[in-house]
Parts: sequence; C-alpha cells; structure tokens
Amino acid sequence: MTMQRRTLVQGVAASLATTLAGPAAWAQAAWPGGPVRIIVGFPPGGGTDALARVVGQKLSAMWGQQVIVENKAGAAGLLAAEYVAQQPSDGSTLLMAHINSHALGPALQPTKLRYSVERDFVPVVLVGVTPNLLIAHPGAPNKSVKDVVALCKAEPGKIAFGSAGPGSAQHLALEMFKVRAMVDALHIPYKGSGPALTDLMGGQIQYCFETMTSATPHVKSGKVIAIAQTRTQRAKGHPNVPTMEEQGYPGFEATTWYGLVGPGKLPTPIADKINRDVNAVLAMADVQEKLDTYGAEDGGGSREKFAAFIASEQLKWARVVKEGNVRVET
Repeated sequence: MTMQRRTLVQGVAASLATTLAGPAAWAQAAWPGGPVRIIVGFPPGGGTDALARVVGQKLSAMWGQQVIVENKAGAAGLLAAEYVAQQPSDGSTLLMAHINSHALGPALQPTKLRYSVERDFVPVVLVGVTPNLLIAHPGAPNKSVKDVVALCKAEPGKIAFGSAGPGSAQHLALEMFKVRAMVDALHIPYKGSGPALTDLMGGQIQYCFETMTSATPHVKSGKVIAIAQTRTQRAKGHPNVPTMEEQGYPGFEATTWYGLVGPGKLPTPIADKINRDVNAVLAMADVQEKLDTYGAEDGGGSREKFAAFIASEQLKWARVVKEGNVRVET
C-alpha cells in the first residue's frame, strides 16, 4: 500500500512538474488537437493557394487532423496577414506568408501596415522560391522580350500588363521591367492571380508577369505562352524558357516566395514540430515533382534560415521601391 501511495505521489509530482514546465511543453505534446487552418491571402487558382494545398494535404495525413486551406483575398495578401497576426498563438491558424505580406508590403506601406513582420509573426519554414514568368496570350504577335519591348515603345502606356494586385510581386516585376527596358506600360491590377490569368487567356490583357506556380498549368496546356522567366538561372520545371538575363537584361531577378508563419507568440515547440514535418513533406518524391513543375525551389531548412531570408528580402525590395519611386494606392 505504501509502495502504491509512493508511486501515485511520484506520478502526481511528475504530472505537476510537466504542467509547471509551461504551456509550451504541454502544447507540443497535445498539438494538433483539432483542425489547423492555413490562411492564403489570394483567391483559389493562384500560386500561393496551389502550394498551400499541396503541403496541407500531406500534413493532414501526417497529423491525423484536417488541415483546411482558407482563402482571405485582398490588398495583395496583406489582409490575410493582418488577420493571422490577430489570431490565437496556439498553432490552430497559420499563414502561407508571401513576398507581398512579408517584404513588399513593409517596403511600400511602412506606416500603414496594421502588423509588424518582426513582432507579430513567428517564421516557421520556407516552402519555395519561384521565378515569375512573363506570359502572353497565344494570339499575341510578340513572343520574345525584345519584341515586347519594341511593342511597348511603339505604343507607350497602352500595352496592358495584368498583376495580382497593386504592390504585388507581379506588379513590382513589371516596375523593374519598365525601369530596365526604359518603357511605359499600362498596369491592370486584379484581386489575385486567378482573375488576371482568366483575362489574359480571354485576351482582355496582353501580358502578365505571373508566378510560375500559378502560370505553369496554363503554359503546359497551351492556353498562354511563356516568353521569359525572372531568376538568373532557368528553373528545372521550365528548362526551355529563357531567362530575362539571357534576353538582354543581366541580373534581372524578381522572384515570388512562400513560407509558413504563425502568430507572434506561437510556442517554440509547435513551431519546431511544424518545421520538421514540413521539411519531411517537401522531401517526398511526389511533392518534389509538383514543386519542380511549379518552379518552386530552395524550400525547407531551419526556422532561422527562413527568418534571415525574410530580412534580406525586406532590405532588397525597400531599395527597389525607393530607387524606382514606386507608389501604390490602397
């Protein structure tokens, strides 16, 4: 009886010690105890949505819990970031962060953002970095960068380029193109990549700088034509599409990237678990095949690597915005 009582006391003491160790230790053991939402700041059909669903499906099977991709479009991804910044830091809500929400937004609207990238988010894992593709409607007569530049110079301010929204990565790729090629063009912002691609395929606009992730299915089906890609090296998924650098614009690099982050007080054990599990997902052969097709490369790695990457992107685009005197109306 004494032995039983001692064992019981020891068990209670161990349980109490675990509780006193803090909610983070308990949270890791219990998490996820319910559905997990991945918030996407763009409509279905875009690159951010596509990658969130690829990763979310695998995590759902791994965790034995439903992983729901929820679209909250608006302000080129900034509304979704603002929403997640205000959610409980219990791991139930994550954001598929994007170059727009975590690098371009702070550069373009430093005094208007209702969140701080550093204070209100915990970087978890980089999912992938993609080139943009300069794409055209199949009926467009100008199918090289040289031809597009000539067209823009012949009709300044009249050639329509769509984008996923004011201040989006696609918009700033266009601004970089205008500066480098010394041309003027008509910027037509949409509420996400999906609507922009729909109008491009319908011939309402002539061109887009679009994420490789969202453009790829339409390039493969022949509904749009890929003219150039915007990393200095060709992506494995599009070995036959020349880079902007190869077509006369050395150093032209305008990427789009995606990664998971949590609200600002996300416990370290939960962030570490998600990081490990997403790294495992990214290493799966079928996932890697999809990422290669979309042009999403260089994903995975540590939380620290992702945090350093975000900081470097913020510095880079702050310089571009300043040098190009880029302004957006929101």
